[in-house]
Amino acid sequence: MIDAIESVLSKHLSEPLGSKRKFSVMLPLIKQGDEWHILYEVRSKRISQPGETSFPGGAVEAGETFKEAAIRETMEELNISRDCIEVLGEINYIVNEHAIIHCFVSKLDLTVEEINFNQEVASLFTIPLNYFLTNRPTYYTSKFILEHPEDFPYHLIPNGKDYRFKVGGHLIPFYELNGHSLWGYTASLTDHFIDIITAKAEIM
Repeated sequence: MIDAIESVLSKHLSEPLGSKRKFSVMLPLIKQGDEWHILYEVRSKRISQPGETSFPGGAVEAGETFKEAAIRETMEELNISRDCIEVLGEINYIVNEHAIIHCFVSKLDLTVEEINFNQEVASLFTIPLNYFLTNRPTYYTSKFILEHPEDFPYHLIPNGKDYRFKVGGHLIPFYELNGHSLWGYTASLTDHFIDIITAKAEIM
């Protein structure tokens, strides 16, 4: 019995519990004049969350790695070739109750004017990297409220209805940008990227 359990566990790949969709996005760096910028998309009306700011990305397909998905989605949405994308690395990823979102950082070897994006994108805009080095987002907290159904089995819990359930909060970052919206997961990944690179003195 124990040998069989050990054999099963040795081949098991651990993942977060629950059924989660897998997504991957690309944080693209692009040169504008003599300055590096971060490239953002505004989502078109043809897809979910129209008008939102996002990075190129989408669902990971069967048999595809997170990195491969980020590259493929970037190629499709920006309508560019693989040769234009140099992946620099991966930052920490997001896990919530519904999804896993990986984020890769890349350098794009072309100008914004050369990008002929597809129908999933309404427009593109860039923000200088130096802006984010000196302007951090403001984080606001949204609280989670637990609501239990009428048949919730309180009798199986110590102290029943008086049990002290932990109520969490969700931090949501917002950047103050003129003419552009940047908040939520895209803002969070942007801020995390800045945290990583500012931790190394040679970046500054």
